[in-house]
Amino acid sequence: MTESVLRFESVRKGFGEHLVLHDVELAVPAHSVTALIGASGSGKSTLMRCANLLEEIDDGAIFLDGEEITDPRADQDTIRRRIGVVFQAYNLFPHMTVLDNITLAPRRVHGVGRAEAEAGARELLDRLGLADKAGEYPDRLSGGQQQRVAIVRALATGPRLLLLDEITAALDPELVGEVLAVVRGLKEQGMTMVLCTHEMGFAREVADQVCFLDAGVVLEQGPPEQVFGDPQQERTRQFLSRVVAAGRLPR
Repeated sequence: MTESVLRFESVRKGFGEHLVLHDVELAVPAHSVTALIGASGSGKSTLMRCANLLEEIDDGAIFLDGEEITDPRADQDTIRRRIGVVFQAYNLFPHMTVLDNITLAPRRVHGVGRAEAEAGARELLDRLGLADKAGEYPDRLSGGQQQRVAIVRALATGPRLLLLDEITAALDPELVGEVLAVVRGLKEQGMTMVLCTHEMGFAREVADQVCFLDAGVVLEQGPPEQVFGDPQQERTRQFLSRVVAAGRLPR
């Protein structure tokens, strides 16, 4: 049986009277990529925020490497150190250089010495084609470069799991490719990832499993060739037909 890094069991989450997640069941195997797709408001980002404990669930349980992280007795700070998150907004500190942005968490949260943290950061920057940007400030970088720095920052703490929430949504179309290339590279290196995306062609290419959310329900999940090529649910077929019509999913 394949080891699950992240697992949701009957997870429910609401805001007031509005139930956003309905009894979600989802397992993310180690060294795999899970793509969450669905219309805006379907619950994808809320699911990600629950995984990182940024939102408190109302019922059910979430497990990280078999440990229930939604147990009230769990140390949330310790758990978050094992999860890297990259949001749609880059959230880089504008008054700090690229190198300082990346080394802040390793030094302040993980207790890594400055020299070791900087060496690790420079290695990651080099791998992502940003070796010459270490001394730059974020506002001197393109959107694609800033998003790649945000990914490096998430990787600098050596996370067990990487959550990517619409990381290309704020980018100009010509910059999307360079960020998606980074995700391809991380997949090749065996990083366990969950990504919310509207890039359907990319999800079909890179994901090991695709989950279609509709009104807070994981309505369909399976390998990309099945979900995109032979969806079993009528709602999934409707969603994908609109995506194809909009030119966002090559046939």
